[in-house]
Amino acid sequence: MVENEKVILSGMRPTGRLHLGHFEGALKNYLQLQAEGVLCYFMIADFHALSSEYKTPEVVKENTRELLLDWLAVGISEEHAVIFVQSDVLEHFELFTVLSMITPLAWAERCPTYKEQQQELPDRDLATYGFLGYPILQAADILLYRATHVPVGQDQLPHLEMTREIARRFNHFYGPVLSEPQSLLTASPKVPGIDGRKMSKSYGNTIMLSDPDQAIERKIMQMYTDPQKMRASTPGNPDNCVVLALYRMYAPEEISGIESECRAGGRGCVDCKRGLIPVLHKVIQPIRNEREHWAERPEELEEILKSGAIIARERARGTMQMVRKAMQWRNEINSK
Repeated sequence: MVENEKVILSGMRPTGRLHLGHFEGALKNYLQLQAEGVLCYFMIADFHALSSEYKTPEVVKENTRELLLDWLAVGISEEHAVIFVQSDVLEHFELFTVLSMITPLAWAERCPTYKEQQQELPDRDLATYGFLGYPILQAADILLYRATHVPVGQDQLPHLEMTREIARRFNHFYGPVLSEPQSLLTASPKVPGIDGRKMSKSYGNTIMLSDPDQAIERKIMQMYTDPQKMRASTPGNPDNCVVLALYRMYAPEEISGIESECRAGGRGCVDCKRGLIPVLHKVIQPIRNEREHWAERPEELEEILKSGAIIARERARGTMQMVRKAMQWRNEINSK
């Protein structure tokens, strides 16, 4: 099967409100892709979230709404992309089951995320079949929409390669039905959290896209700076400073002078922090305002997801018809 149209599938787990790390690492790329007119399927992966949050499914439901609000707030648009919730398209689980039948257990066990997530979330019992099968469900997500390209960072390439291997194995058994998606390598700049580590909700060091002004100011004033710069007059090292790292990202026209003053001991850390406050306000305020706009329109949010699911379901059903035909299994299936 060959398709000439470029198709993108990407998704995010609804695990809470998004922060600047998500904005730089994924959302800006989403915006670029939809601006290029590429056919984009952007999926809220609620079943993937359930693999680790199965004890609190009500939280997954609430976070689905929060994620949608953040997407719309930054400019992801239902006019330029298909926005939908994974669990609204039952074909995900049908193809997942089919692929589970042919995927060797060792393939799932060797997936990097399997062990990494168990180490990063020691308070969760992740010794479940659902969590082990996470990469197979991920493969089903991608293959279901016949995605030609998947935007990934360098660290996610093993996941995509496993999807390609599963597609090859299926095609070996049943004929050339599932296309092998290509990687669309994207820059994933590391956004430092307020403590100097990578910005992450699990570290509690984030600046959220929905943070009010007072919260932003408080977090900036708590930011990690060069520990060797004890006084304003002490020469500092900008390379060891979260504040300067954020200046580089959001006020590059100012960074040269600020770095020079820091190294020469002509600028204190408190002054740098105060100067960063309006810079981040300028980034976050329009996003927050747009988010508040959408939060007041619950019926429109529901309609966006409903419309997206209809479009996603149509393509997914087409894939499953080809899968069943190739397997000589079932020609029709009752699905509402």
